[in-house]
Amino acid sequence: VRTLLCGGRMTASVDTIPARPRDFILFRPFRLIGRTVLGGFREVGRIAKFSGGVLLACVTPVIYIREVLRQCMKVGYYSLPVVGLTAVFIGAALALNIYTGGSRFNAEQFVPNIVVLGITRELGPVLAGLMLAGRVSAGIAAEIGAMRVTEQIDALLTLSAKPARYLYAPRVIAGILTLPILVLVADIIGVLGGYLVAVGALDFNGSLYLKNSWAFVTNNDILSGVIKAAVFGGIISLMGCYQGDRSKGGAGGVGRAATLAVVGAAVLILASNYILTSIFVRVGI
Repeated sequence: VRTLLCGGRMTASVDTIPARPRDFILFRPFRLIGRTVLGGFREVGRIAKFSGGVLLACVTPVIYIREVLRQCMKVGYYSLPVVGLTAVFIGAALALNIYTGGSRFNAEQFVPNIVVLGITRELGPVLAGLMLAGRVSAGIAAEIGAMRVTEQIDALLTLSAKPARYLYAPRVIAGILTLPILVLVADIIGVLGGYLVAVGALDFNGSLYLKNSWAFVTNNDILSGVIKAAVFGGIISLMGCYQGDRSKGGAGGVGRAATLAVVGAAVLILASNYILTSIFVRVGI
């Protein structure tokens, strides 16, 4: 290898530098796919690391009870109107559609059974989770994102306060605790919506409708919906905290964080709903 003496330092000659390989246009799609896949794995790793730290803070002392109660009011109590309205209209529409489909096979009498089963096992937890993903997850992401871009979280670190324990854990605990309660309320209101339509528009007997609904639903149906709701509540809060913590760039960054929190929470809710339903079917719940 030829070298040149320049200013007392040995430097490589120009003709020893390897030539850069040509960038064939045929390889660009594969390079893009590779970058996308690796970026997806990196994002999954970051979410898993963040979630593990927050969940660990949720089950180890110190837990700020007052902050947890305050977040329960924001996440649970203030979400009752939107969850109730969603449930009553879904129950009413479900009763109408089941009646229309059942009438083709002379099976109109199964309307109360299918309504209560569909709401308790699927529509109640899923729709309540999606509504809270739009309301709660975006709010958490915007709130924490504003704290991040204004360096309030950095100020907490300088005071030896852990954001995962003081900011994130109370919101996750509140989501896990309050969404099952909201789902139970949504189940009752959804069945009531189906009852109102069945009695008022489809000429069902009111007492017989309620009797059939009560006799058909089981504890496993309600339990499966409550378990799903607890998982969805954790997902909603975790995604809001994660995206808010990663926000940067001022007001625009906070807006992007809120959007990503809603989209991520909705996709994870639907994916985890399928996984949990598969598990429940296998174990017989």
